[in-house]
Amino acid sequence: MENNSFENSKVLIVGGAGFVGSNLTKTILNNNKNVNVVVVDNLLSAEKEHLPTDNRLQFLKGSISDDETLKRIEDEYDYIFHVATYHGNQSSIHNPLADHQNNTLTTLKLFDWIKNFKKIKKVVYSSAGCSVAEKTFDDASATEEKEFTSIKHDSPYSISKIIGEFYSVYYHGQHQLKVVRARFQNVYGPGEVLGAGEWRGTPATVWRNVTPTFIYKALKKLPLPLENDGVASRDFIFVSDIVHGLMACALRGIPGDVYNIASGKETTIKEWAETINELAGNKGNIVHLPKRAWDNSGKRYGSTAKSEKQLNFSAKVDIHEGLKETVKWFQDNMPFIERTMAKHDTHMRELTTA
Repeated sequence: MENNSFENSKVLIVGGAGFVGSNLTKTILNNNKNVNVVVVDNLLSAEKEHLPTDNRLQFLKGSISDDETLKRIEDEYDYIFHVATYHGNQSSIHNPLADHQNNTLTTLKLFDWIKNFKKIKKVVYSSAGCSVAEKTFDDASATEEKEFTSIKHDSPYSISKIIGEFYSVYYHGQHQLKVVRARFQNVYGPGEVLGAGEWRGTPATVWRNVTPTFIYKALKKLPLPLENDGVASRDFIFVSDIVHGLMACALRGIPGDVYNIASGKETTIKEWAETINELAGNKGNIVHLPKRAWDNSGKRYGSTAKSEKQLNFSAKVDIHEGLKETVKWFQDNMPFIERTMAKHDTHMRELTTA
Protein backbone atom coordinates (compact mmCIF):
# COMPACT_ATOMS: atom_id res chain seq x y z
CA MET A 1 0.00 0.00 0.00
CA GLU A 2 1.32 3.44 -0.96
CA ASN A 3 2.44 5.52 2.00
CA ASN A 4 0.65 8.88 2.00
CA SER A 5 0.41 9.25 5.74
CA PHE A 6 1.74 11.81 8.19
CA GLU A 7 -0.08 10.11 11.08
CA ASN A 8 1.58 10.49 14.47
CA SER A 9 3.93 13.12 13.05
CA LYS A 10 4.78 16.71 13.88
CA VAL A 11 5.15 18.85 10.77
CA LEU A 12 6.68 22.32 10.35
CA ILE A 13 5.60 24.35 7.31
CA VAL A 14 7.69 27.48 6.74
CA GLY A 15 5.59 29.84 4.64
CA GLY A 16 2.49 27.87 5.54
CA ALA A 17 0.03 30.76 5.30
CA GLY A 18 0.76 31.46 1.64
CA PHE A 19 -0.96 30.11 -1.45
CA VAL A 20 0.82 26.76 -1.67
CA GLY A 21 1.63 26.56 2.04
CA SER A 22 -1.95 26.98 3.21
CA ASN A 23 -3.18 24.34 0.75
CA LEU A 24 -0.46 22.00 2.04
CA THR A 25 -1.42 22.75 5.64
CA LYS A 26 -5.10 22.03 5.04
CA THR A 27 -4.40 18.83 3.12
CA ILE A 28 -2.16 17.37 5.83
CA LEU A 29 -4.69 18.25 8.55
CA ASN A 30 -7.62 16.90 6.54
CA ASN A 31 -5.93 13.61 5.65
CA ASN A 32 -4.37 12.75 9.00
CA LYS A 33 -6.16 12.46 12.32
CA ASN A 34 -3.17 12.29 14.65
CA VAL A 35 -0.89 15.02 13.33
CA ASN A 36 0.34 18.36 14.64
CA VAL A 37 1.26 21.17 12.27
CA VAL A 38 3.21 24.33 13.08
CA VAL A 39 3.13 27.15 10.52
CA VAL A 40 5.76 29.89 10.48
CA ASP A 41 4.94 32.87 8.28
CA ASN A 42 5.69 36.60 8.45
CA LEU A 43 2.61 37.36 6.29
CA LEU A 44 4.70 39.39 3.86
CA SER A 45 2.82 37.84 0.94
CA ALA A 46 0.07 35.91 2.74
CA GLU A 47 -3.05 36.37 4.84
CA LYS A 48 -3.69 34.53 8.09
CA GLU A 49 -7.28 33.94 6.92
CA HIS A 50 -5.82 31.29 4.60
CA LEU A 51 -5.34 29.02 7.60
CA PRO A 52 -8.08 26.87 9.14
CA THR A 53 -9.12 26.96 12.77
CA ASP A 54 -7.87 23.66 14.17
CA ASN A 55 -6.53 22.73 17.60
CA ARG A 56 -3.84 20.64 15.88
CA LEU A 57 -2.47 23.77 14.18
CA GLN A 58 -0.14 26.33 15.76
CA PHE A 59 0.73 29.59 14.00
CA LEU A 60 3.97 31.48 14.67
CA LYS A 61 4.19 34.91 13.07
CA GLY A 62 7.72 35.77 12.06
CA SER A 63 10.42 35.36 9.45
CA ILE A 64 12.62 32.31 9.48
CA SER A 65 15.55 34.69 8.90
CA ASP A 66 14.99 36.21 12.37
CA ASP A 67 16.90 34.61 15.25
CA GLU A 68 14.00 35.00 17.66
CA THR A 69 11.77 33.00 15.35
CA LEU A 70 14.42 30.30 14.89
CA LYS A 71 14.79 29.91 18.64
CA ARG A 72 11.17 28.75 18.77
CA ILE A 73 11.95 25.83 16.44
CA GLU A 74 13.20 22.84 18.42
CA ASP A 75 14.26 19.31 17.51
CA GLU A 76 10.74 17.87 17.62
CA TYR A 77 9.69 17.71 13.96
CA ASP A 78 9.42 14.64 11.77
CA TYR A 79 8.98 16.64 8.56
CA ILE A 80 9.84 20.21 7.57
CA PHE A 81 8.51 21.89 4.42
CA HIS A 82 10.25 25.11 3.37
CA VAL A 83 7.82 26.80 0.97
CA ALA A 84 8.44 30.41 2.03
CA THR A 85 9.59 32.81 -0.68
CA TYR A 86 9.85 36.48 -1.59
CA HIS A 87 6.94 36.47 -3.96
CA GLY A 88 7.67 36.98 -7.60
CA ASN A 89 10.21 37.96 -10.22
CA GLN A 90 9.11 41.58 -10.49
CA SER A 91 9.20 42.23 -6.74
CA SER A 92 12.71 40.77 -6.60
CA ILE A 93 13.87 42.94 -9.49
CA HIS A 94 12.47 46.01 -7.73
CA ASN A 95 14.21 45.16 -4.44
CA PRO A 96 16.99 42.55 -4.66
CA LEU A 97 17.97 43.16 -1.02
CA ALA A 98 14.46 42.29 0.18
CA ASP A 99 14.57 39.20 -1.99
CA HIS A 100 17.86 38.19 -0.38
CA GLN A 101 16.46 38.73 3.10
CA ASN A 102 13.27 36.78 2.48
CA ASN A 103 14.29 34.24 -0.18
CA THR A 104 18.00 33.42 0.15
CA LEU A 105 18.79 34.12 3.79
CA THR A 106 15.71 32.25 4.99
CA THR A 107 16.98 29.02 3.46
CA LEU A 108 20.51 29.37 4.78
CA LYS A 109 19.43 30.25 8.32
CA LEU A 110 16.83 27.48 8.48
CA PHE A 111 19.24 24.80 7.27
CA ASP A 112 22.03 25.98 9.55
CA TRP A 113 19.67 25.98 12.54
CA ILE A 114 18.33 22.46 11.97
CA LYS A 115 21.54 20.84 10.68
CA ASN A 116 22.09 18.86 13.90
CA PHE A 117 18.48 17.96 14.61
CA LYS A 118 18.10 14.21 15.18
CA LYS A 119 14.38 13.57 14.74
CA ILE A 120 13.93 14.87 11.18
CA LYS A 121 12.91 12.27 8.62
CA LYS A 122 12.86 14.68 5.69
CA VAL A 123 13.17 18.38 4.78
CA VAL A 124 11.51 19.48 1.53
CA TYR A 125 12.82 22.64 -0.14
CA SER A 126 10.61 24.29 -2.77
CA SER A 127 12.69 25.36 -5.75
CA ALA A 128 11.62 26.69 -9.15
CA GLY A 129 11.75 25.08 -12.57
CA CYS A 130 12.51 28.46 -14.14
CA SER A 131 15.93 28.44 -12.49
CA VAL A 132 17.19 25.59 -14.65
CA ALA A 133 14.98 25.77 -17.75
CA GLU A 134 16.60 26.73 -21.03
CA LYS A 135 15.98 30.36 -21.98
CA THR A 136 14.39 29.92 -25.40
CA PHE A 137 11.49 31.09 -27.53
CA ASP A 138 12.10 28.24 -29.96
CA ASP A 139 10.43 24.86 -29.55
CA ALA A 140 10.76 23.69 -25.95
CA SER A 141 11.81 20.25 -24.78
CA ALA A 142 10.94 18.84 -21.37
CA THR A 143 13.31 20.18 -18.71
CA GLU A 144 14.83 17.27 -16.79
CA GLU A 145 16.30 17.33 -13.29
CA LYS A 146 19.72 18.47 -14.43
CA GLU A 147 22.24 19.66 -11.86
CA PHE A 148 23.49 22.73 -13.67
CA THR A 149 22.14 26.09 -14.78
CA SER A 150 23.21 29.07 -16.83
CA ILE A 151 24.92 31.88 -14.96
CA LYS A 152 22.50 34.29 -16.68
CA HIS A 153 19.21 34.66 -14.82
CA ASP A 154 16.25 36.96 -15.36
CA SER A 155 15.66 37.92 -11.73
CA PRO A 156 17.03 37.79 -8.19
CA TYR A 157 14.10 35.47 -7.41
CA SER A 158 15.45 32.88 -9.85
CA ILE A 159 18.97 33.32 -8.46
CA SER A 160 17.72 32.89 -4.88
CA LYS A 161 15.90 29.69 -5.74
CA ILE A 162 18.97 28.07 -7.28
CA ILE A 163 21.15 29.23 -4.37
CA GLY A 164 18.67 27.44 -2.13
CA GLU A 165 19.37 24.28 -4.12
CA PHE A 166 23.11 24.77 -3.63
CA TYR A 167 22.58 25.01 0.13
CA SER A 168 20.28 21.98 0.06
CA VAL A 169 23.02 19.88 -1.51
CA TYR A 170 25.72 21.38 0.73
CA TYR A 171 23.90 20.74 4.01
CA HIS A 172 23.00 17.23 2.90
CA GLY A 173 26.60 16.42 2.00
CA GLN A 174 28.27 18.22 4.91
CA HIS A 175 25.79 17.59 7.72
CA GLN A 176 23.62 14.73 6.37
CA LEU A 177 20.53 16.95 6.53
CA LYS A 178 17.85 14.96 4.73
CA VAL A 179 16.86 17.61 2.19
CA VAL A 180 14.82 16.81 -0.91
CA ARG A 181 14.43 19.50 -3.58
CA ALA A 182 11.04 19.97 -5.26
CA ARG A 183 11.16 22.02 -8.47
CA PHE A 184 7.82 23.75 -8.95
CA GLN A 185 6.35 24.60 -12.30
CA ASN A 186 3.64 27.31 -12.63
CA VAL A 187 1.15 26.68 -9.85
CA TYR A 188 -2.47 27.85 -10.07
CA GLY A 189 -5.68 27.15 -8.20
CA PRO A 190 -7.94 28.22 -5.33
CA GLY A 191 -6.33 30.25 -2.58
CA GLU A 192 -4.08 32.59 -4.56
CA VAL A 193 -5.25 36.00 -3.39
CA LEU A 194 -4.37 39.13 -5.34
CA GLY A 195 -2.69 41.62 -3.01
CA ALA A 196 -2.13 39.16 -0.17
CA GLY A 197 0.33 40.46 2.41
CA GLU A 198 2.20 43.74 2.55
CA TRP A 199 3.00 46.33 -0.11
CA ARG A 200 6.28 45.46 -1.83
CA GLY A 201 6.84 48.52 -3.97
CA THR A 202 5.43 47.52 -7.36
CA PRO A 203 2.03 46.73 -8.93
CA ALA A 204 3.15 43.08 -8.82
CA THR A 205 2.11 43.22 -5.16
CA VAL A 206 -1.45 43.12 -6.47
CA TRP A 207 -1.08 41.80 -10.02
CA ARG A 208 1.06 38.85 -9.16
CA ASN A 209 1.01 35.57 -11.07
CA VAL A 210 -0.60 35.35 -14.50
CA THR A 211 -3.52 33.09 -13.54
CA PRO A 212 -5.14 35.12 -10.73
CA THR A 213 -4.56 38.32 -12.69
CA PHE A 214 -6.23 36.91 -15.79
CA ILE A 215 -9.15 35.40 -13.85
CA TYR A 216 -9.91 38.58 -11.91
CA LYS A 217 -9.78 40.75 -15.03
CA ALA A 218 -11.85 38.26 -17.03
CA LEU A 219 -14.57 38.14 -14.36
CA LYS A 220 -14.63 41.95 -14.34
CA LYS A 221 -14.91 41.95 -18.16
CA LEU A 222 -11.56 43.72 -18.49
CA PRO A 223 -9.03 43.00 -21.26
CA LEU A 224 -6.36 40.45 -20.41
CA PRO A 225 -2.83 41.87 -20.86
CA LEU A 226 -1.02 39.59 -23.32
CA GLU A 227 2.68 40.34 -23.62
CA ASN A 228 4.65 39.36 -26.73
CA ASP A 229 1.47 37.95 -28.32
CA GLY A 230 1.36 35.24 -25.63
CA VAL A 231 3.91 33.07 -27.41
CA ALA A 232 5.62 32.06 -24.16
CA SER A 233 4.59 28.72 -22.74
CA ARG A 234 4.47 27.27 -19.25
CA ASP A 235 3.78 24.02 -17.44
CA PHE A 236 0.65 24.86 -15.44
CA ILE A 237 0.00 22.58 -12.49
CA PHE A 238 -3.00 22.66 -10.16
CA VAL A 239 -2.28 23.45 -6.52
CA SER A 240 -3.63 20.14 -5.18
CA ASP A 241 -1.17 18.35 -7.46
CA ILE A 242 1.72 20.49 -6.18
CA VAL A 243 0.67 19.64 -2.61
CA HIS A 244 0.64 15.92 -3.34
CA GLY A 245 4.01 16.26 -5.06
CA LEU A 246 5.46 17.95 -1.98
CA MET A 247 4.09 15.21 0.25
CA ALA A 248 5.52 12.56 -2.08
CA CYS A 249 8.94 14.24 -1.80
CA ALA A 250 8.67 14.08 2.00
CA LEU A 251 7.51 10.48 2.16
CA ARG A 252 9.37 8.87 -0.75
CA GLY A 253 12.00 11.32 -1.99
CA ILE A 254 15.69 10.46 -1.73
CA PRO A 255 17.65 12.92 0.44
CA GLY A 256 20.05 14.99 -1.65
CA ASP A 257 18.02 14.44 -4.81
CA VAL A 258 15.73 16.71 -6.86
CA TYR A 259 12.34 16.13 -8.49
CA ASN A 260 10.18 18.08 -10.91
CA ILE A 261 6.66 18.64 -9.63
CA ALA A 262 5.13 19.16 -13.05
CA SER A 263 2.20 18.31 -15.29
CA GLY A 264 4.52 17.63 -18.23
CA LYS A 265 2.19 19.60 -20.54
CA GLU A 266 3.08 22.79 -22.40
CA THR A 267 0.47 25.55 -22.69
CA THR A 268 1.05 28.95 -24.29
CA ILE A 269 0.02 32.08 -22.41
CA LYS A 270 -2.28 32.91 -25.33
CA GLU A 271 -4.08 29.57 -24.94
CA TRP A 272 -4.27 30.15 -21.19
CA ALA A 273 -5.84 33.59 -21.65
CA GLU A 274 -8.35 32.34 -24.20
CA THR A 275 -9.45 29.47 -21.93
CA ILE A 276 -9.89 31.78 -18.94
CA ASN A 277 -11.87 34.27 -21.02
CA GLU A 278 -14.11 31.45 -22.24
CA LEU A 279 -14.79 30.16 -18.71
CA ALA A 280 -15.45 33.68 -17.40
CA GLY A 281 -17.61 34.77 -20.33
CA ASN A 282 -15.17 37.52 -21.28
CA LYS A 283 -15.45 37.00 -25.01
CA GLY A 284 -12.29 37.83 -26.97
CA ASN A 285 -11.20 40.55 -24.55
CA ILE A 286 -7.40 40.79 -24.88
CA VAL A 287 -4.98 43.71 -25.14
CA HIS A 288 -1.60 43.08 -26.79
CA LEU A 289 1.48 44.46 -25.06
CA PRO A 290 5.19 44.35 -25.96
CA LYS A 291 7.55 41.76 -24.49
CA ARG A 292 8.77 42.54 -20.97
CA ALA A 293 12.40 43.63 -21.30
CA TRP A 294 13.63 41.48 -18.40
CA ASP A 295 11.79 38.29 -19.29
CA ASN A 296 13.76 35.91 -21.50
CA SER A 297 12.15 32.73 -20.21
CA GLY A 298 10.18 31.91 -23.32
CA LYS A 299 8.93 28.35 -23.64
CA ARG A 300 9.27 25.62 -21.05
CA TYR A 301 7.68 22.62 -19.39
CA GLY A 302 8.93 19.98 -17.00
CA SER A 303 9.76 16.33 -17.49
CA THR A 304 7.67 14.03 -15.28
CA ALA A 305 9.57 10.78 -15.85
CA LYS A 306 11.71 10.82 -12.70
CA SER A 307 8.89 11.81 -10.33
CA GLU A 308 6.61 9.17 -11.81
CA LYS A 309 9.25 6.46 -11.40
CA GLN A 310 10.78 7.36 -8.02
CA LEU A 311 7.95 9.17 -6.22
CA ASN A 312 4.97 7.45 -7.85
CA PHE A 313 3.70 10.98 -8.46
CA SER A 314 1.85 12.32 -11.46
CA ALA A 315 -0.43 15.32 -11.83
CA LYS A 316 -4.12 14.36 -11.83
CA VAL A 317 -6.08 17.55 -12.48
CA ASP A 318 -6.91 18.42 -16.08
CA ILE A 319 -6.15 22.03 -17.04
CA HIS A 320 -9.73 22.83 -18.04
CA GLU A 321 -11.19 21.35 -14.85
CA GLY A 322 -8.55 23.07 -12.72
CA LEU A 323 -9.27 26.46 -14.26
CA LYS A 324 -13.02 25.91 -13.93
CA GLU A 325 -12.60 25.23 -10.20
CA THR A 326 -10.30 28.24 -9.80
CA VAL A 327 -12.72 30.60 -11.56
CA LYS A 328 -15.51 29.41 -9.27
CA TRP A 329 -13.32 29.96 -6.22
CA PHE A 330 -12.68 33.54 -7.37
CA GLN A 331 -16.41 34.11 -7.84
CA ASP A 332 -17.19 32.73 -4.38
CA ASN A 333 -14.41 34.69 -2.66
CA MET A 334 -14.47 37.98 -4.58
CA PRO A 335 -15.32 40.17 -1.53
CA PHE A 336 -12.29 38.82 0.38
CA ILE A 337 -10.02 39.20 -2.66
CA GLU A 338 -11.12 42.79 -3.28
CA ARG A 339 -10.69 43.74 0.39
CA THR A 340 -7.15 42.41 0.19
CA MET A 341 -6.45 44.31 -3.03
CA ALA A 342 -7.92 47.50 -1.56
CA LYS A 343 -5.21 47.59 1.14
CA HIS A 344 -2.83 48.78 -1.57
CA ASP A 345 -5.07 51.37 -3.26
CA THR A 346 -3.10 54.36 -1.94
CA HIS A 347 0.21 52.94 -3.14
CA MET A 348 -1.24 52.09 -6.56
CA ARG A 349 -2.65 55.60 -6.97
CA GLU A 350 0.72 57.10 -6.04
CA LEU A 351 2.40 55.04 -8.74
CA THR A 352 -0.08 56.07 -11.44
CA THR A 353 0.15 59.79 -10.57
CA ALA A 354 3.92 59.94 -10.04
